[in-house]
Amino acid sequence: MTDTLMTDGPAEPREPEPRAAIKPPRQYGVINGLGLWTLYKREVGRFIKVWMQTLFAPVITTLLFMTVFKLAFGDRGQLTGDFEGLIYNNFLAPGLVVMAILQNAFQNTSSSLTISKVQGSQVDFLMPPLSPLELTIGFIAGAATRGLLVALVAGTAIHFSGTLIWLVTFGQVSVDSLASLDVRHFWAVLYFGACAAIMLGALGAMGGIWADKFDHLAAITNFVIVPLTFLSGTFYDIKVMIEPFYTIALFDPFFYLIDGFRYGFLGVANSELSVGVPVAGLLAVAASLGVWAMFRSGYKLKA
Repeated sequence: MTDTLMTDGPAEPREPEPRAAIKPPRQYGVINGLGLWTLYKREVGRFIKVWMQTLFAPVITTLLFMTVFKLAFGDRGQLTGDFEGLIYNNFLAPGLVVMAILQNAFQNTSSSLTISKVQGSQVDFLMPPLSPLELTIGFIAGAATRGLLVALVAGTAIHFSGTLIWLVTFGQVSVDSLASLDVRHFWAVLYFGACAAIMLGALGAMGGIWADKFDHLAAITNFVIVPLTFLSGTFYDIKVMIEPFYTIALFDPFFYLIDGFRYGFLGVANSELSVGVPVAGLLAVAASLGVWAMFRSGYKLKA
């Protein structure tokens, strides 16, 4: 006979095993500060890693422009009109600094977004909990940082470029005619420089979202950005232009950015500040809103 295991009563209920504590979903406020800061660091880190190419290469180009124009004009570069009596290189230097801001701010966002689309890695910034506004701020802030850093380095290099030009000309150019960047209205330098960086960072983002390949992006640079930059008074006083080209130049959006930035150094400008200040601000805001609208609609970013 087989022994049977008998129990005196019903089995006691077993206690449930403790479950791992479930963390509540992370809550964000109006702005996802951590995500926005991470995106900004990503955009800044992209150009900091190759700082010789992104920060110092534009400075070399700027100094070459300064040297070539100085060699071409020598000590004869005197201006007339609104800039009566000013040395030409003092007039040229602020325009070259703004040109560096415009080109580098545009390149930062446009290259970042185009590379992401070509490589199919746009999911890196579309999947995280970032709103269209946060994406807009992150990309434009990164571009503005690059543009303003390039301006700082280029401006410093121009201020001390007299030695280079003097050596290249074997001392044939008088020191008094060399360029110098002395700030007269700091608010104008800061305001118009920031507007230029924000506006071109936004235009670069729109170009990067629209472009399907780098050829499309190159077309925007060659047929839009470069002509608008060169024909906006970067190298010359627009009042030397005859009609209707003078009037057309007044509708160039880059003109007010360059003219206002130059006013910060020279104290004189071609345009009225009562026009230039609101125009520059409105252009920066309008371009930023355009980027926000494209991110919100998912244009060419979401399948």
